[in-house]
Amino acid sequence: MYRLYGSPSTGSASVEAALAQIGADYRIIDVNTGDGAHLTEAYRAINPRQQVPALELPDGSVMSEGAAMMLHLADAFPVADLAPLPGSPARAQHDRWLLFMAVNLYEGELRKAYCDRYTDDPAGADGVRASADAYVKRHYLILEDAIGAGPYLFGATMSMADLYLWMLAAWMDAGWLASHCPKVAALAAAVAMRPRIAPIHAAHFG
Repeated sequence: MYRLYGSPSTGSASVEAALAQIGADYRIIDVNTGDGAHLTEAYRAINPRQQVPALELPDGSVMSEGAAMMLHLADAFPVADLAPLPGSPARAQHDRWLLFMAVNLYEGELRKAYCDRYTDDPAGADGVRASADAYVKRHYLILEDAIGAGPYLFGATMSMADLYLWMLAAWMDAGWLASHCPKVAALAAAVAMRPRIAPIHAAHFG
């Protein structure tokens, strides 16, 4: 059994969706970040970075970093067809865009949400937030241009990259996304309506 340490509306949402989509046997361990449960010494022993998600694998080892978890699950459950074959040109593009989102969109959202953590200047938080907002929007526009006919990033087949983008899009201003990145908005909506994802979407993003 997989054990996913997570909290509502956080980065654990995409990993939970991946586990559900592949049909894995898993359990959610609630680490309520709103209550500071991730900052305890008990959780530090699970993830020294004190962030969610963390994923305990069936052998008892623990992973951090949500994008890495999704790549691992794609390879551990190849019949789910949520990523191209390792080593293929298609997989190179899949991993490229998944990591693009992890290091740009996700990181930018963290700077928006926790802008005070990114400056030692008490008056600097607003500037960090504004800069991060522009940064995130720039990278959404790059991603919008990369999406073809859809409905998913690589056409008719949903991938781990789509699950990751669904989560990120839920954090974004819906009006801006609809007007500036309609293909991203449509992709996220298509993922949210899938039978195994819909209840997870409702639980995290209501």
